[in-house]
Amino acid sequence: MKFFIAFWLIFGTVCLGFTQQKITYTEHIQPIIAKNCMICHRPGGIGPFSLISYEDVAKRSEFIAKVTQIKYMPPFPADKSFQHYANQRGLDSTQIELIQQWVKQGSMEGKKKKNASLSSPNTPLSLSSRTPDLTLKMANAFTIPNTGIEEFRYFHIPTHLTKDVMVEAIEFVPGNRKVVHHSRVMVDTSGRMSGLEGMEASDHRLVEFQKIPMADQFLYGWVPGNDRIQFPTGVAKKIPARANLVLNIHYSPSPKIQTDQSTVNLYFAKAPVKREIQSMIFYEEDITNPPFYIQANAQPKFYMSKGPIQEDISAISVLPHMHWLGKSFKAFAITPDGDLVPLIKIDNWDFNWQMTYQFSTLLPIPKGSVIIAEAEYDNTEANPLNPFKPTRDISYGWSSTSEMMEMVLYYVKYQPGDETLKQ
Repeated sequence: MKFFIAFWLIFGTVCLGFTQQKITYTEHIQPIIAKNCMICHRPGGIGPFSLISYEDVAKRSEFIAKVTQIKYMPPFPADKSFQHYANQRGLDSTQIELIQQWVKQGSMEGKKKKNASLSSPNTPLSLSSRTPDLTLKMANAFTIPNTGIEEFRYFHIPTHLTKDVMVEAIEFVPGNRKVVHHSRVMVDTSGRMSGLEGMEASDHRLVEFQKIPMADQFLYGWVPGNDRIQFPTGVAKKIPARANLVLNIHYSPSPKIQTDQSTVNLYFAKAPVKREIQSMIFYEEDITNPPFYIQANAQPKFYMSKGPIQEDISAISVLPHMHWLGKSFKAFAITPDGDLVPLIKIDNWDFNWQMTYQFSTLLPIPKGSVIIAEAEYDNTEANPLNPFKPTRDISYGWSSTSEMMEMVLYYVKYQPGDETLKQ
């Protein structure tokens, strides 16, 4: 009882202090916005509007106060007590109250600071002022028909690179955000993928192309809520000379004819690259309790595993993926000594906010470890996001109304000191 009395006395004192001091955008609010909001709400970002300037924020101040008070924004589905991330977001009670009082006091700007940086150490906004080293645009605009049916298409983009390049940041920019649902970017060095251009996923000819191994099965993935990725200094993704990009794009159903011509921006590493980033991909084929089949009115849990891994690695990030029936997702590694290395824990899956979670430091996983993922699904009518009512049996498929269970780890070979190498 004494604890709760002390807590409310302290909290009340903090709130009283806010009401007595002059809260300004420049001094109090801008640092909060820079760290937690600008990663999405910037020109070209995934947010529906920019929050770069005072004017941007002030005209939406009441809306910002409301969505932060109810903790709808900023979104960050992962459990921050399970693992810490370089790109994690979230406001504490003091920050939320600062915004409330700022709005109540009239959303004042305050005195502008000279040479003030808009970005925070945990955001890649520094790239906003940097021109991409290579911009690769779909050769032709693709027309999405007005059939109201999801489209899954492949596209081929030559890079025209004359030498190998190391990429420290990758950005996928949808040409039409209304219809581009997600995109996977792959790297091909066979020179045999030009026939893919615009090919539908159901085309029988696709089987022949799928027999050709990719140089990189997962260069990058853009999903709802995700954004560009920037790797720590000294590590990068490699794109070989004369390579081509292959895009696998999912277009949402459209009631009218629309077009899309999406772009991939690549930022070359400026510092010497010591290690090349690899992708470890978990597919439905890695599920250990198949079949991956979700019966109507059921709430099953499925498990995936890889390992024992054959070398010491350091994980950079984790990207889990499910659809509308997803309920929770958890992934971790078990070391040969029986220790647990936490990767990701999402108790309330949000289909609209899927992210590449970058660990605060490189995360060592020793040789001989087994990496495990587990996912729960809710195929009952109690799930408000269930696309079917009455419910029906659901199996694997790329369509949003089907289901998936996948995960991607970016990693490099371990080096001593990775435990403290911040991202």
